[in-house]
Amino acid sequence: MIGILGGMGTQAGLDFCNKLAMLNRGKIDQEYPLFMLYNKSNIPGRPESIGVHTKRFSDLPRNLKNNTKYNQVLKSLLEGCRSLEKSGCKFIVIPCNTAHYWYEDLKKKIRIPIINMPKEVFLYTKKIYKKNSKIGLLATEGTLKTKIYEKLFKKQYKLITPLQDLQIKSVNKTIKHVKMGNIKLAEKSIKPAINYLIKNNCKKIILGCTELPIAIFAFKSLKNVKMSKLYLDPNLILANSSMAKYRKSVSYTHLTLPTNREV
Repeated sequence: MIGILGGMGTQAGLDFCNKLAMLNRGKIDQEYPLFMLYNKSNIPGRPESIGVHTKRFSDLPRNLKNNTKYNQVLKSLLEGCRSLEKSGCKFIVIPCNTAHYWYEDLKKKIRIPIINMPKEVFLYTKKIYKKNSKIGLLATEGTLKTKIYEKLFKKQYKLITPLQDLQIKSVNKTIKHVKMGNIKLAEKSIKPAINYLIKNNCKKIILGCTELPIAIFAFKSLKNVKMSKLYLDPNLILANSSMAKYRKSVSYTHLTLPTNREV
């Protein structure tokens, strides 16, 4: 059984579950994958806990591992992971990019595997896109500040992010709209950031906050999401990676992401 630690935010967790099910449609109920969602929406705010605020970048504490807020988030994440572990899940996924700043500490304290979402995005990118290319990254300020994606991509790709003004007025605003359920407003507010990355010759854009695919793909079919030439959707990639691991012990037929390498 797949354990899903959600609630960061709730819409993103539900989006992951929906993609997991739609990627693996069965003819009967018993052919769908077994998974358990723990919508742990009471986890303290991740950006605030790493010294990043919604209106501006701020400096991280020098010794973040001893920071009270950091440890509060870690404690809550551990509670969620342990609950899924005790429920019989074989591995855990966390459909929240920023939460992966706590990944190493979680991995040390949880006995079952936790799939690393940003790493799966990187491995997928390597399969389909050539090195030294420009790749855009849209994410929370927390994800950008802690360099969760940069650490993985910097040696092989050139990551481009929006200017700070665009981050505030476009990306941050879009994430807030999705959390509030204003999807049409979110679809409109993200466009300036996307256009900026396209103008900077980014051939791929990582939607590095799990609210962003909702804003962009809410009114499109799953087929369009899967075949997108521009966007990399971490939730979709994580769903596919989850099924690859799930199928090791269960005979299962599923749809896969496109793997044709771009030139």
